[in-house]
Amino acid sequence: MEHSQEHEASLEQTQRYCVQRPIYNEELLQGQLHRRERTPQTLRQKIAHSCRCSSKKAKSHLYSCIPILKWLPRYPVKEYLLGDIISGISTGVMQLPQGLAYALLAAVPPVFGLYSSFYPVFLYTFFGTSKHISIGTFAVISMMVGGVAVRQVPDEMIPVGYNSTNVTDSLEYFDARDTKRVQVAVTLAFLSGIIQLCLGLFRFGFVAIYLTEPLVRGFTTAAAVHVFTSQLKYLLGIKTSRYSGPLSVVYSIAAVLSKITTTNIAALIVGLTCIVLLLIGKEINLRFKKKLPVPIPMEIIMVIIGTGVSAGMNLSESYRVDVVGNIPQGLRAPAVPDIQLIPAIFVDAIAIAIVGFSMAVSMAKIFALKHGYAIDGNQELIALGICNSVGSFFQSFSITCSMSRSLVQESTGGKTQIAGALSSVMVLLVIVAIGYLFEPLPQAIWVVAFVASLFLGLDYGLLTAVAFAMITVIYRTQSPQYRILGQIPDTDIYCDVEEYEEVKEYPGIKIFQANASLYFANSESYTSALKKKTGVDPCAVLAARRKAQKRHAREIKKANLSLSFIYLLSQSNDVEASVKHEIANDELPVNGRYADASVQDMSPDEQEHFVEPKLNIHSLILDFTPVNFVDSVGAKTLKSVIKEYKEVGVRVCIASCRAPVVSELTRLNFFDNAVTREWLFHSIHDAVLACQVKGRSGSQADSDL
Repeated sequence: MEHSQEHEASLEQTQRYCVQRPIYNEELLQGQLHRRERTPQTLRQKIAHSCRCSSKKAKSHLYSCIPILKWLPRYPVKEYLLGDIISGISTGVMQLPQGLAYALLAAVPPVFGLYSSFYPVFLYTFFGTSKHISIGTFAVISMMVGGVAVRQVPDEMIPVGYNSTNVTDSLEYFDARDTKRVQVAVTLAFLSGIIQLCLGLFRFGFVAIYLTEPLVRGFTTAAAVHVFTSQLKYLLGIKTSRYSGPLSVVYSIAAVLSKITTTNIAALIVGLTCIVLLLIGKEINLRFKKKLPVPIPMEIIMVIIGTGVSAGMNLSESYRVDVVGNIPQGLRAPAVPDIQLIPAIFVDAIAIAIVGFSMAVSMAKIFALKHGYAIDGNQELIALGICNSVGSFFQSFSITCSMSRSLVQESTGGKTQIAGALSSVMVLLVIVAIGYLFEPLPQAIWVVAFVASLFLGLDYGLLTAVAFAMITVIYRTQSPQYRILGQIPDTDIYCDVEEYEEVKEYPGIKIFQANASLYFANSESYTSALKKKTGVDPCAVLAARRKAQKRHAREIKKANLSLSFIYLLSQSNDVEASVKHEIANDELPVNGRYADASVQDMSPDEQEHFVEPKLNIHSLILDFTPVNFVDSVGAKTLKSVIKEYKEVGVRVCIASCRAPVVSELTRLNFFDNAVTREWLFHSIHDAVLACQVKGRSGSQADSDL
């Protein structure tokens, strides 16, 4: 191996090329080339082709609309079921306290948080494409819902004739207020779900490319500040008004500070104790992650302890600590949302729909990249739309993906959406059977994106950040075009192989070009086009090789069992001679290996079933002539491409990379021991000659073996 590499390096260093050709200008070159003849399709033909339906096409559309039909029949029970069960239980344990707590952020009674943790989660199992995200209540969305509910039904909306000294009237007022806020929250979920559903049907999932990693981090950091501010009054046991919209964080902190002297010491002690214990539990889980079969469910432990202490010490009456309160048993009958509220909350529904989609797709993309599968942005919109719109008929408010629960679901061994379905079953158990046990539970349980989300509010902040990203994209690039290049014979000129008849490709070498820079807006489309144009998808190749290896192992095992059986028969005196004769004829034991005559008689299709798939290329050249800049996302994408193709034996080279781009890659720590500057070539032809040396070296190495 080392000798082969040294020989290859020596050939690359000593290889020279000399080209003699006329000086071509564009006019002369175009005069000597002949464009391929193409018959353009008429509008009628295009419409007829798009409307044409076959059983295969109908089946494909059905699978894309209801993904569970595709993956559930192939579900490997032995490999996945245990992990999904453990993950479902762990996620369901978190779902319970978060559902109760986030309902308070949404300004609705806690039981509606449980409804929102059951119906949408169960529906996503059938329509979602991500295998690892946990759908349900989320602090950011709950706060946005609560802001709208409080705006439409404020605390100051006291009915005529209300007497604050009458306890019965006071309870009736709060019940009436909560009922109206539930109507607002439910209608908001219905409307945001319809908006998401329409966007998905009209294929607006492409907006996910504008949700870059820096944007999402800035937004989520600002969201954390909003969540902390909203929970501060519950931690201190202070009664303040709710604020929403621009500068709501400032107003909320000012309101808490103005009433800091009314702090409920008992509520503060309960809250701080919970925080300390949760931090201890998190540290234990992190430190002993490899030794613990599953993370310690500190959240549910705190819920159980907090509920027991609250009930035993009667914290509600003795120390005036707010508790969850009544949790009715059983599921509610379906009800139609209040359609009359739609005009007043339409703009808020759009913001919630966009924020919810952005959070879900951001997390889904992270897990899909980590585990090597693809998600469909349009189908995710449709899935969230169905979860929100259908769930609203069962009194659930708007939901999306939870970052913390998704991390738990993935880290505890979750493999498919089955884990989410099991977590929803746990919530259902609480709703219909043991919800009353949680009634005494105490209630205290980057630049542009961050600044805008912090001071303008989460809805306007995200819209501002996305608008800024879109303006940047429009200013810097247009939609890129992708092509495979080939050589004009006897020259060092490379053109589109689909454009000219004379252009030829080198055997085993693919040259890929995109007429745009590589950065966050087109990194995903760049990778997808690369795999499509070259015809090589490393993930699919590796999966096929693993399947082939498993099939080969099973065949070896089966052959060994057959040989053992024959050997036992050979010990019999009656058939000893005949068995030995058969073994000799079949040439079974040869140098410790076994060969089956039937394998030699296999057809090519049968052999392909057992043999690992072979690639028809050994080198891939990325033409960076049109690339003017590369950002951090583009550099990560490029490095990931090099790594993926290297795993399947394809060398990736970069040709015609400009000096400023090389400097930018250096600043982004692109080069390391695995990816060195030897991957870069001055021109395409230099890269082609080097790849030809690799191809000849590889062939020589194979012949030596």
